[in-house]
Amino acid sequence: MSGSERHDGRGRLGNALSNLAVAVGCVLFLGGFAWGAVVYKPYTVPTDSMSPTVNAGDRVLAERIDSGDVRRGDVIVFTDSTWGDVPMVKRVVGVGGDKVACCDKNGRLTVNGEPIEEPYLRAKGASANGAPASPQNFTADVPEGQLFLLGDERSTSLDSRVHLQDPGQGSVPRGAVQARVDAVAWPMNGMVGRPEAFAALPGGVSSDGPLPLQAGALVVGVVLILGGSAYGPIAARSARRSRRPEASAGAH
Repeated sequence: MSGSERHDGRGRLGNALSNLAVAVGCVLFLGGFAWGAVVYKPYTVPTDSMSPTVNAGDRVLAERIDSGDVRRGDVIVFTDSTWGDVPMVKRVVGVGGDKVACCDKNGRLTVNGEPIEEPYLRAKGASANGAPASPQNFTADVPEGQLFLLGDERSTSLDSRVHLQDPGQGSVPRGAVQARVDAVAWPMNGMVGRPEAFAALPGGVSSDGPLPLQAGALVVGVVLILGGSAYGPIAARSARRSRRPEASAGAH
């Protein structure tokens, strides 16, 4: 077999592999994008009530979930007529049957008597400056099928504490939940984690959403598309370089 035949064989195999890479890359990229569009919905956070976890103007990605999937510690998007009938973002700290109270002797929130360490707060309970988890003391019994919600910026957040005199002691129905915040997309602050402090309570915490898998599919898809598309020009340049010595030898 001549050198040119071997080169043509390698060229055909390389072209086939590059085409396959582009095709697989397109499937991964488009599939990841479509999957994300079905599962997630973008929201713009209107206020600083969830600072520092999310700030006013942040663009977040919230996973569409069934109301039965909500767990303590989740940051949710919900709409409730008592709260103004507009989408709002708060953290779930109590579910049906819970007794939520603040503050214990160390300034911490308690759920069913269990103290909750809240590292996501700007001013943590029992911190160096002694700031409690809530400026005002409160106690609430959460009815079945309801959720008790607080903002992470406890000094200014208008949350369940404001509605303690309403039916349900400030809680909202599970059916009011539209989505669970998984990540801050802009600015790119990354994933919103599940608080470990709630993991020991009955029901535990929510599982992570599929966003990392979707992002991985998009990245791998782009790499395959670019790599496969670049093969042709690189192979052609390499072939031209390999033919130059042969042409020079033939001239002599």
